[in-house]
Amino acid sequence: MSAVETDLSPEGKLTISVKGRFDFGRHQEFREAYERVDKRPESIVVDLREATYLDSSALGMLLLLRDHAGGDESDVRVVNSNSDVRKILAISNFDKLFDIS
Repeated sequence: MSAVETDLSPEGKLTISVKGRFDFGRHQEFREAYERVDKRPESIVVDLREATYLDSSALGMLLLLRDHAGGDESDVRVVNSNSDVRKILAISNFDKLFDIS
């Protein structure tokens, strides 16, 4: 089973789910999750429900995803993060760049 799974809805919403450690070991898999989508999704949701850990390389991957999706014009949301992950995102000021819930 893959640690990074994707689902593209008919409405054009891409959901990327990360399981376990979200760190440099997931870099290739995470990048491929959004680069292999044929057309640009209307919105992107990164579901961290099953992510147990997030490090600085994961923060970088989220920034690359945001740039790929259109930067300030993009609709990228980070959902279902546990309190530890949410704390890391807040300390990094990612709540200013992403809709985090």
